[in-house]
Amino acid sequence: MTEVFIYDHVRTPRGRGKADGGLHEITPIQLAAQMLEALRDRSQLDTRLVEDVILGCVVPVGEQGGNVGRIAALVADYANSVPGIQINRYCGSGLEAVNFAAAKVGSGQVDLAIGGGVESMSRVPMGSDGGAMALDPQVAFKMYFTMQGVSADLLSTLCGFSREQCDAFAVESQKRAAAAWAKGYFSKSVVPVRDILGLPVLERDETIRPEVTLESLAAMKPSFLDMGIQYGFDGVALQKYPEVEAIQHMHHAGNSSGIVDGASAVLIGNKEIGARLGLKPRARIRSTVTVGSEPTLMLDAPSIASLKALKKAGMSVADIGLWELNEAFSSVVLCLMQRLDVPHDRINVNGGAIAMGHPLGATGGMLIGTLLDEMERRNVGTGLVSLCEAAGMGTSTIIELV
Repeated sequence: MTEVFIYDHVRTPRGRGKADGGLHEITPIQLAAQMLEALRDRSQLDTRLVEDVILGCVVPVGEQGGNVGRIAALVADYANSVPGIQINRYCGSGLEAVNFAAAKVGSGQVDLAIGGGVESMSRVPMGSDGGAMALDPQVAFKMYFTMQGVSADLLSTLCGFSREQCDAFAVESQKRAAAAWAKGYFSKSVVPVRDILGLPVLERDETIRPEVTLESLAAMKPSFLDMGIQYGFDGVALQKYPEVEAIQHMHHAGNSSGIVDGASAVLIGNKEIGARLGLKPRARIRSTVTVGSEPTLMLDAPSIASLKALKKAGMSVADIGLWELNEAFSSVVLCLMQRLDVPHDRINVNGGAIAMGHPLGATGGMLIGTLLDEMERRNVGTGLVSLCEAAGMGTSTIIELV
């Protein structure tokens, strides 16, 4: 296999995923196109050499529908010869897009590709695409389908986490994200989003709340209690996990990922194309893995995927210097930390989606960039990024500094 390198990456700030959010007026195609433009301009790319644009998008309907990879590339004035594709691996779509680009480069099919993703959750609400898992009773019954928030509460119950532990993790995420912004850690890679006149509409993540405390979070009502009881999802989960006496509901808006808009793009290539373009490789992709897990629990797959990625790379948990795991819910990260014995000072060191939000299809590309920047800043040689995904899946990628 050909060695695969990351040459650059960019992301938008994350805008609050509501009508009054900073990115609401910007269409998803424009979000993605502006990141492709930034990637091109930063590296002075001859876009005729880009052989694919692969973008994750979890709700590909309406103005986010069709093939956002191809359309965004055209809107960004890439050469007509550049193909594009949209993929959906639920919350792992952005990382899987990077992994697909890496696989094409590694197999020798292409020399240069872009992976990343986009999601405008304020304009195309989550769930707009429907899906048999939730809407077809026959499928839902077979899968023991539960809402993801109830799955998060089930996971925390099975792992023995307390409400205070989940809230404490959320408070730390907010503090770390605020500190990272204050110290300029994101400035290298966050590209301001501009309106049709070229004026900046958002330059930094807008959902960070450093004033959050354990006391303020303790006052919040669990978000999925009524859903679990009144709609029967607790009962379904308990049928699948009869060893659980009752689900302890402890997740709420303050310790779960925020709904936001955003886009990301990562430039992937082999050694020869980098030399031809005068680009310096920043990291090597060591291994990529996606696994399935039990779909009712749904959210425990990152630890499984991470162990498999480590095995493929000939590495152990101790060999990873920094970890990035999407903070879909507090319990997701706490679970991986518990199962793999990962200390908190090595994972999500600049905060995560609880503070900055989770723009579904874009998050994976954002996380691999955040990880790479921090590895370079600390001179840490290895890092692992992972995300949990709906229907019981998880994706992990290991990178190392060049």
